[in-house]
Amino acid sequence: MAEMSKKEKQSLSERDICSKFITPALEGAGWTEDHHVREEVSFTDGRIIVRGKVTARGKQKRADYVLYYRSNLPIAIIEAKDNNHSMGSGMQQALDYARSLDIPFVYSSNGDGFLEHDRTGQSDVLERELAPDQFPSPEELWERYCKWKSLTREEEQIVTTEYHSDGTDKEPRYYQRIAINRVTEAIAKGTNRILLVMATGTGKTYTAFQIIWRLWKARQKKRVLFLADRNVLVDQTKTKDFKPFGTIMTKITHRKVDKSFEIYLALYQQLTGPVAKDKVYQDFTPDFFDLIVIDECHRGSAEEDSAWREILEYFSSATQIGLTATPKETKYASNIHYFGEPLYTYSLKQGIQDGFLAPYKVVRIDIDKDLSGWRPEKSKKDRYGEVIEDRIYNQKDFDRSLVLDERTKLVAKKVTEFLKDTDRFSRSIVFCEDIDHAERMRSALINENQDLFTENELYILRITGDNKEGKDQLEYFQTPDRTYPVIVTTSRLLSTGVDVPDCKLIVLDRIIGSMTEFKQIIGRGTRLAEEYGKSYFTIMDFKKATELFADPDFDGEPVQIYEPGEKDSPVPPDVDEGPEQNPDSPEEEWGEDQDPNDELDPEAGKDFEDGEGSGEWNTGKGSGKRVKYYVHDVKVWVVGERIQYYDQDGKLITESLKDYTRKQVKGQYSSLDDFLRKWSSEEKKQAILDELAEQGVLIDALAEEVGRDYEAFDLICHVAFGAKPLTRRERAQNVQKKDYFAKYGEQARAVLQALLEKYADRGITEIEGMNVLYLDPLNELGTPVELIQAFGGKEQYLQALKELEEHLYESA
Repeated sequence: MAEMSKKEKQSLSERDICSKFITPALEGAGWTEDHHVREEVSFTDGRIIVRGKVTARGKQKRADYVLYYRSNLPIAIIEAKDNNHSMGSGMQQALDYARSLDIPFVYSSNGDGFLEHDRTGQSDVLERELAPDQFPSPEELWERYCKWKSLTREEEQIVTTEYHSDGTDKEPRYYQRIAINRVTEAIAKGTNRILLVMATGTGKTYTAFQIIWRLWKARQKKRVLFLADRNVLVDQTKTKDFKPFGTIMTKITHRKVDKSFEIYLALYQQLTGPVAKDKVYQDFTPDFFDLIVIDECHRGSAEEDSAWREILEYFSSATQIGLTATPKETKYASNIHYFGEPLYTYSLKQGIQDGFLAPYKVVRIDIDKDLSGWRPEKSKKDRYGEVIEDRIYNQKDFDRSLVLDERTKLVAKKVTEFLKDTDRFSRSIVFCEDIDHAERMRSALINENQDLFTENELYILRITGDNKEGKDQLEYFQTPDRTYPVIVTTSRLLSTGVDVPDCKLIVLDRIIGSMTEFKQIIGRGTRLAEEYGKSYFTIMDFKKATELFADPDFDGEPVQIYEPGEKDSPVPPDVDEGPEQNPDSPEEEWGEDQDPNDELDPEAGKDFEDGEGSGEWNTGKGSGKRVKYYVHDVKVWVVGERIQYYDQDGKLITESLKDYTRKQVKGQYSSLDDFLRKWSSEEKKQAILDELAEQGVLIDALAEEVGRDYEAFDLICHVAFGAKPLTRRERAQNVQKKDYFAKYGEQARAVLQALLEKYADRGITEIEGMNVLYLDPLNELGTPVELIQAFGGKEQYLQALKELEEHLYESA
């Protein structure tokens, strides 16, 4: 193209700079379609902002260019700016994106050339300027990449093996790609123990499938074992993410081994047991498997003396990958000790920030007896005639050693009130102390929801380890297309490994002392299901469990607590042993607050391992079982209730919508005059509202609290700066009093009057665009062309609209 002057170049948009200068420079360097040059690459979905019952999406993160050496290997990123900016003005943003995307070569350009930043540290200088014809070729960057990673030719072949594609546009998300590439590269270079930490709902199994696929296609790993501890996890894996393996894949069942397959899926329980004949894994030779993937590895395999760990140690020559959302790091067990530090971590906080996971709001409810405790009067008997031990009972005792019937009823009532105020068919899980508590809560909820339970008895169910009828309904509870069950009470059975995508309410009426368990429970709600109306979920907390959100370990990096030596016991000598485990149960995982006298799930060792109390309580003192008192005549009441929101910094905030709005608006506009100037000068007011929405200021939610008849302008001025608000109707009437329409012709006056009426009904954003001319009642006044001509043309119409807006807001 002909040489362009600097002035002409500075008149071009950013997109023009890309198409006229940057793209041609890339093509000249050999970056063709074969090397996957992608423009305007959105790699996040935009954080979901929740205020009240209203949600909105924040801005997506979008890179101007991502350059791929192979479809699975992004190698460079370019941030473009128009020519009014310097060549390197996009570098800070490009580096931020490069860190997120794990990309080594970073560029910024304004069309004059490129500023290069080499994150590999292999260059003599970190940053250098390049002329347009000096941009590196794909081969040059790949050579620099291989030098940085010290990749051999054989390792290159493994690393560049493509993903599996199902023929659609589906591809790994950016964090899944990072996890897949890091693991593939580490294994290619000989690493044999790997830990991946990915928050619940972020696609751990899909990520594992792509890792296995690439290693299998490269013939690096020919026979693979996928291990889990629940049937539902294995079956989901086989029929969904692993389906492309087809006939080379089998699930080990009935303790029978067929060695003719390449991909094996199995429950720990099908491979081992307490007696020699159950140790089916020994039917394979120790070197049979090249790769073992352990799903939910925070469970039994975290413990060095567990029956499950013996499987991994038997196949010690195989590469082993542990997958978990919550690596278990306690005094008794450590994933990090076995697998090493996580190779990659994608946290719940990051998933919410990126918009891939559902944010949450918390409703905290304090009950009087939970706060002050309760002491029985002398010789008081419970409803079974048992004399209650004289001491102060507090929150940790309720529903474990002492039951206050009125408390159970109150919790059920508050849960029902919440559902009635939102959606009574919101999928809900109520976590209780034990099976006995779950059954009583089921009954209390039925009494509060007699109308819907009468219509369908599956509306409320108990799903616990001892209850076959409830467990038979679990698949339907997990299926968004099925209406029933709606409300489920449980103890520990649903706390991990069970996907309920459209779960909108999680009720915590159980003391949770384990951070691992807390993260797993919260993970039941973090999946997004926007097609089913779920963009966030609510946690209703009756036991102060959500105070764990304030713990640095909640969303921090996993920290190892104890590092035993090669011959050391996994239990430090200066602490008590953990709870005695049931040797017949492959579960072996108890919550840190679990009573060792609680019975394990009768189904343990079969399909589910609940680890919860059976509910078979004896009110006498001679049986050896723990005494549990039932008290029916003690009144309880709510003494405090507050709502907290997940903010953009990943913290729970308790401030009101007004307080939050005031803080965000004042952070952007120093004064009312500053805001008025911006409002007046902005051609489209929606742009200001979109900007504020990205900061979490949601006008619809604010209008619910302050008043629906107020315009966004008045809501902001009133809440942020204390200005007296006017309703839309009052502003419209003030304009009509001025009678400034008189200077226009009859048809133009009719148009302005209709626009004013539309504003009074719906607000300023409704009348800003040209599309309003197609809507009632304006379309009854003439065609859009005729209406514009009534003002003398489009320019004059837009000027009249601007003048109308000025009159609307001049009294502010």
